[in-house]
Amino acid sequence: MYKKILVPLDGSELAECVLPHVESVAKGCGVEEVIFLRVHEPFHQFCDYDGCLSQETINSIDVDNKAAAESYLSQLIKRTRYEGVSVKPEVITGTPGESIADYATKNSMDLIAIATHGRSGISRWAWGSVADQVLRSACVAVLMVRAPGCVPGI
Repeated sequence: MYKKILVPLDGSELAECVLPHVESVAKGCGVEEVIFLRVHEPFHQFCDYDGCLSQETINSIDVDNKAAAESYLSQLIKRTRYEGVSVKPEVITGTPGESIADYATKNSMDLIAIATHGRSGISRWAWGSVADQVLRSACVAVLMVRAPGCVPGI
């Protein structure tokens, strides 16, 4: 049923709480490939009274951030083993919600497995929800895993 699973990660422990669920699905569904995806958002500066950063500095920040994302995924793959499943890292640039959904469609993913903070009400409105954006915009199945300690209504 699920041959290719996309696992969006942001580098947090909360995002990684989805990994045991991915392992269970991989074992039970004959999954062939798992992609750990990290969306790198370009640096957007806000000028202040001291001026703005140079384009060279901004480019350097972007290169460093992308390298950190790649390093994170490489380290995660080293400590994550799904027997008989190919696990690959992927870093893309864009805005998380729409980039994840687009990647899933363009790469024929069967399932997106993503962690969620479980926010609702005012905090969801204030902070937004990448998981919610993915759920609403993806054209593939989405498995949302609530983070441990989630308190509804906050």
